[in-house]
Amino acid sequence: MDLPHTIPTSFVPRPASAAARKPHSDFTGAFGFLAYAVLFIIFALAVGVFLYGRILAATQSSKDAALQKAEAGLDPATVESFVRLRNRLDSSAELLANHVAFTGFFTALQTLLPTTVRFTSISLSLSTAAPGATGGQTITFGGTGVAKTFNALADASNAFAADGRIKDAVFSDFVVNKDNSVSFSLSASLDPKLIAFTPSSITSTSTFMSASSSVPTP
Repeated sequence: MDLPHTIPTSFVPRPASAAARKPHSDFTGAFGFLAYAVLFIIFALAVGVFLYGRILAATQSSKDAALQKAEAGLDPATVESFVRLRNRLDSSAELLANHVAFTGFFTALQTLLPTTVRFTSISLSLSTAAPGATGGQTITFGGTGVAKTFNALADASNAFAADGRIKDAVFSDFVVNKDNSVSFSLSASLDPKLIAFTPSSITSTSTFMSASSSVPTP
């Protein structure tokens, strides 16, 4: 008996796991690509650091060569003269810092004193505190003079007090002369800044001296 053509005579059965297998993503290729990318970046950085180091070394070599050439071109005599000039400038700065200039003091007297008061003698005394002691420099001012009236002396005292640089001014030893003028003595202390050297103190004090001598005797 012949079998129908629609019925297969044989078949191959499928594995049981093939029907249950599910599709999944393969991460192996992506991980390998990422690793190669990181390796390339590290290699590029290493090459960059190496090249930058070579550039710095070449720059330093050229700078050293230029410095040696400049040093070789220096004249020892010129260098010595510059050193002496620097030492002189340092000494001059120290001297100027400790220099006493009385121009400011005489200018203050000329400004503050009334025209009817003049000095016939002036004395200044400077004393410096010992190292480690307090107080610094002390400047005392003394003098004798003649004023036309007591009111002129009062005006001078008020002017000293208002200015503040001539401090603790005390008028004493009053003597009334035959022409009613008043002879006096004065003692006071000065602000150290009043006799400190400044660029403006290089002007001559002759202005004050001539102005004082031109004041008529009261």
